[in-house]
Amino acid sequence: MLLMQINTAFIIEKVILISVILMGSLGVAMYATWAERKVAAIMQDRIGPNRAGPFGLFQPLADGLKLFFKEEIIPDRSTRFLFILGPCLAMLTACMTSTVVPWGPDYVTSAGRVISLQVADINIGILFVFGVVSLGVYGIMLGGWASNNKFSLLSSIRAASQAISYELAMGISLIALLMMTGSLSLRDIVSQQHGFWDGHWFTWNVFKQPLGFIIFLICSFAELNRAPFDLPEAESELNMGYHQEYSSMKLGFYLFAEYINLFVSSAIIITLFWGGYNFPFMDKVAGGVSPLLFTIVCVLVLLTKVIMMILFFMFIRWTLPRFRYDQLMRLGWKSLIPLALVNMLITGGVILWVLK
Repeated sequence: MLLMQINTAFIIEKVILISVILMGSLGVAMYATWAERKVAAIMQDRIGPNRAGPFGLFQPLADGLKLFFKEEIIPDRSTRFLFILGPCLAMLTACMTSTVVPWGPDYVTSAGRVISLQVADINIGILFVFGVVSLGVYGIMLGGWASNNKFSLLSSIRAASQAISYELAMGISLIALLMMTGSLSLRDIVSQQHGFWDGHWFTWNVFKQPLGFIIFLICSFAELNRAPFDLPEAESELNMGYHQEYSSMKLGFYLFAEYINLFVSSAIIITLFWGGYNFPFMDKVAGGVSPLLFTIVCVLVLLTKVIMMILFFMFIRWTLPRFRYDQLMRLGWKSLIPLALVNMLITGGVILWVLK
C-alpha cells in the first residue's frame, strides 16, 4: 500500500513537471517571436510590434489566432499522411529534448521526500539529446519530400545536409567535455560545476573548454537553422524553404518547433558550459534561506542564463550576413571538425599528463 502511494505521488510529480515544462516551452516559443521582432527593431532603429496590447505584448496571441483560423491547404499531389506527419514529428522531437535537462536542484520536503526538477535523469542524457535531434531532421525531410514541390525538396535536402555536417563537429567538441566530466548524465555535469570557484580554478566548463564551447555554439547556430546558417529558409534562393506548401497550424508547428528548439538548446548550452542552475556564493545563499526558496532561486538563475543566451542568438541574427552554401560546408568540414579533433587531442593530453 505504501509503495503504491509513493508511486502515485511520483507519477503526479512527473505529470506536473512535464506539464509545466511543456507549457513553459510553448510560452517561451510564443514570446520569443515578440522578442525577436523587438530586438530587430532596436538594432534597426525602429519601434517593432506596438499595436496589439501594451508594447505589442499581445502580438504573439494575434499571430497564433491567425494561424489557427487560416485556411488549411493540402496540395493535391502531396503524400497526405507524410505531409501531416512532418510538422508533427518536428514538434514532438523539439519537446522531447527538454526531458533530460535539470531545471533546478533536488527539493527535499520537510517530510524528507526528494522532488527532482528533471523529468528523466538517465545516465546517457547527452546521447538521448543527440538521438532526438537527429530524428528532428526527418520532420524537415518528410515535409519537403511529401509536399511534392521541387523547391521544398531541395531546401529539405540542404537542411538535412547542413544538420548532418555540423552534428559531427558538435559531437566531437562534446567528447572533450565528456572526457573531463567522465559522465553522460546532465545531472552529473551540472553537479561538477557547483558554485563558481573551487579554490584553484573556475568550476564552470566554459572556462575549462573555451574552444569546445565556441565550436559547440557555432554548430548550435547551424543545427537551429539560425542566421548566418539559415540556408534552409533562404527566401531569396528557394522561396520559403521546406515548409513552402504548408499553411495554418501545420506551418505553425514548424515555426513553433524552431523556437522551442532555440529555448531547449539554450538550456542545454547553459547546462553543459555555463554551470546550469549554479551561481556564485550559492552555498551561502542556501544556508540563509529555506530549501524551497533556494530551489526557486536556482530555477530563476537558470532561466535568466537561458534568456540571455536566446537574446545572444537573436543579436547574431541581425548582425552577421547569411553564408553561401559552399562557405557553410567549408566551415563545417574544413574548419570546425579539424578544430574539434585538435581540441579533443589536447584535452586528452592534459588529462593524461597533467591531471593524472
